Amino acid sequence: MEGVLWKWTNYWNGWQTRWFVLENGILSYYKSQEEVNQGCKGSVKVSVCQINVNNIDNTRLDLVIPGQQHMYLRAPSPQDRQKWLVALGSAKACVDSVLDSKGSGIEDSLTHKKSELHLYCDLLMQQVHAMKSAANSEGGPEIQKIEDASSLLTATCDTFIRTLEDIMKLTLTTGINPTVYEMPVPNLTMTKNNSNKPKPVNRSLSQENR
Repeated sequence: MEGVLWKWTNYWNGWQTRWFVLENGILSYYKSQEEVNQGCKGSVKVSVCQINVNNIDNTRLDLVIPGQQHMYLRAPSPQDRQKWLVALGSAKACVDSVLDSKGSGIEDSLTHKKSELHLYCDLLMQQVHAMKSAANSEGGPEIQKIEDASSLLTATCDTFIRTLEDIMKLTLTTGINPTVYEMPVPNLTMTKNNSNKPKPVNRSLSQENR
């Protein structure tokens, strides 16, 4: 998958458009589509990232390598963000499913799958909230917004169910008790402290202006 995303650079330059390419589990970005042949400005392995969604801005998605790197992104629309989230989640799933002949790494795969369920739970709650807001609008139900949110909700539900099926296959194969892996609790925090501007983090200068 490839396309334009806005990337947070720093507080001087703010959000800047970049061309992103997701291929073979690697998310790379370039200054523009025309400059792809000149080499990427940065890349990250999806398998080591936490994928976070913003509860206020329905176009935001953040990739986090704990203690190392934060990549704050915005999609052109909620629909585009949905496509990227599904693609990124699928990329993580593909990497997690590659196990050696001894079956080592299965518990790590289950941990990653649980993390994905948390992500999809947050998306489901956000999309249900969007539908409720559109349905209870002061001027009457906003039909187009309801239809858009419904379409996103359907896609998220499908992805959520597929992830659950993957977890069941892994637990049945290994004999691990699936009750050990509790259902994720959605993040219901909807505070005004979350803004479009990311909080400052300790990152290397090489990433700041890219």
